[in-house]
Amino acid sequence: MNCINDTHYRPRRSALYVPAHKIKYIEKSRSLNADCIIFDLQESVPPSRKAEARQHLVEQLQDSDFGYSERIVRVNKLSSDWGTDDLAAIATLDIDGVLFPNIESADEMHLAIATLDAAGGESKFVMANIETPLGVLRAEEIAASSDRLSTIVMGTSDLANSLRINVTLDRQGLLTYLSMCILAARAHHKSIIDGPHFNLKDVVACEYSCRQARDLGFDGKAVIHPIQLTYTNDALTPKGVDIRKAKDIIYAMEQANAEGQSVAVIDDRLIEPCLEQWANRVICLYNKVKEYGQAELLGRER
Repeated sequence: MNCINDTHYRPRRSALYVPAHKIKYIEKSRSLNADCIIFDLQESVPPSRKAEARQHLVEQLQDSDFGYSERIVRVNKLSSDWGTDDLAAIATLDIDGVLFPNIESADEMHLAIATLDAAGGESKFVMANIETPLGVLRAEEIAASSDRLSTIVMGTSDLANSLRINVTLDRQGLLTYLSMCILAARAHHKSIIDGPHFNLKDVVACEYSCRQARDLGFDGKAVIHPIQLTYTNDALTPKGVDIRKAKDIIYAMEQANAEGQSVAVIDDRLIEPCLEQWANRVICLYNKVKEYGQAELLGRER
């Protein structure tokens, strides 16, 4: 019951930002259950510590063992004083990919990839932060810009500020813009990660934000503190009822196809081929989470 390309599928339920100038945070992240670790050279690092952060990261990534976590580095914007030096330092490290901030066009994405390649990072895939109104308006061309682009990562705080939106718990003011980016990502078969929830003490609000991200169609959510990982991973992990439903759909469609039918019926509900695709995605995610050894998140009823 594996989905197509199961061996290449990678969950991105949680993407933990780790400030690169904080060595203890980098070390701690080696043992955390984050699907992605984004070592940040940009927003979380003050200008006076950019060079220090870059050097720390180069030293720390000589040991690239971060468990199952995908290793991503977010560099500074190429037009800044630090972006080109960031790429020169990290392009050949043992990482999976590079996250470029504040991408607003396909041309910017092409330039970022060309600069990465010139620094020796031809084997790395890329991610793009979309965090401005112009980036949202051009989300489709950004998503279509390159096969090297694996993931769009939303910068919801910067986006809300640019749009002059007062962010509420339900994020009503942002929903249109988030949906535009999700649509662009899906149209071009890219992953997409929601922006982080910033209130570290409000557990209820954090959990709500994670489940909202799931229901909107995001693959995952950015995380700014390890305490949020449990809620984020749980919200985006299939539960027991989902797994059973997926297996029932796959079995029913196999039986229908064997009988020369293209649809099936389960409990008086018509099952179309698109639901089989949903079922395969659920099983695929389930298998990967199980492979990562996070059995405690599997099979829950919620």
